[in-house]
Amino acid sequence: MGLARIPSLMFPENEVNEMDKKLLEILVCPVSKAPLVYDKARQELICWESRLAYPIRDGIPVMLEAEARRLADEEVDPSA
Repeated sequence: MGLARIPSLMFPENEVNEMDKKLLEILVCPVSKAPLVYDKARQELICWESRLAYPIRDGIPVMLEAEARRLADEEVDPSA
């Protein structure tokens, strides 16, 4: 008995690297409650206010502070 991959409602099979725009509109940083920016290349959701980058693993945003990556000074959005 093997495991079957359950299709993701957020990511159609042919668009695994695309973030659902409606989901992105409602997700906020759990630390600062600020909006997030989707980084497609790194597969992360970035919060400029808290300087954290939350990973997206297998199409699922991992919105835990303990799993987030701290942004380096040179990565911080200069317009923030």
